Amino acid sequence: MLVENKEIVINGNVIKIAKVKDEWYTDVENPEKVIRALINSGLRADIFSFWQRFPNVEVKYSYYYEWEKLSILPIKSYKQWWEKQIHKSARNHVRQASKKGVSVEVVKFTDDLVRGIASIYNETKIRQGKIFPHYGDDLDKVRRENSTYLDKSIFLAAYCNEELIGFIRLILEEQFADIIQILSKIEHRDKAPTNALIAKAVEVCEKRGIPYLAYGEWGKGGLKEFKIYNGFELRQVPRYYVPLNFRGRIALKCQLHKGLIGMLPEKLIFFLLELRGRYYERAERKEEKQDLDPGFKVRKNA
Repeated sequence: MLVENKEIVINGNVIKIAKVKDEWYTDVENPEKVIRALINSGLRADIFSFWQRFPNVEVKYSYYYEWEKLSILPIKSYKQWWEKQIHKSARNHVRQASKKGVSVEVVKFTDDLVRGIASIYNETKIRQGKIFPHYGDDLDKVRRENSTYLDKSIFLAAYCNEELIGFIRLILEEQFADIIQILSKIEHRDKAPTNALIAKAVEVCEKRGIPYLAYGEWGKGGLKEFKIYNGFELRQVPRYYVPLNFRGRIALKCQLHKGLIGMLPEKLIFFLLELRGRYYERAERKEEKQDLDPGFKVRKNA
């Protein structure tokens, strides 16, 4: 639904939270107008949440806020990034990619690229310890979901022997480039294509005079370590929560806007995520074993 010319989405089961869709690319210049419009719209929303887009990090409004943790890479030059900002292991991985024949190019959004992305999506059901949502996507869905914001998107493709083994999709804003997706084939992990893609993204930002490269939330675990090794830093922006009704006021007072997961201690969340990852990995190995054993289904159905 459009409110003040901004597309609004509503999430949440018990407490409904309204946000601006694609908020990475849309400023909320006049939150009071949006709030009044939401209250009068008849939408079933209890809280309106919005943030100040990076690099606008100073608190501007008096609403209740919490700090949103982002992964940001400041870019002055490729040389400084290479020599001063990244860990030596990241440099070694970029060199390793080159030695093993990986090349990274800026490419156009073509049918060949769509087919290559689909082959990466459909390599495995499990990524980073959870079910990968794009596994099984057909070409039409891959094309449709990667064709938004094409006017300000750049695709970087990592090739080895003419095979697409990894890609980044960047969306360019005035003050930052956002890594909307970065993915590589697990089969070619030994060639470090993801590190080579990050290096190319830094090079593109330098050439275009873009001072920051954004890589989503700060996160935890292995992905956070990967970001740190490649020079990303923790930066915070204020996220505001504005109650739209009585339920919203009670929810904020009781901290229910965070949901069940958000109310758990961070160490417990990490432990549960680890358990989930192990479960999915075991399930995938079992399924692979069944697929490789031609007699499994016969025995099962006997």
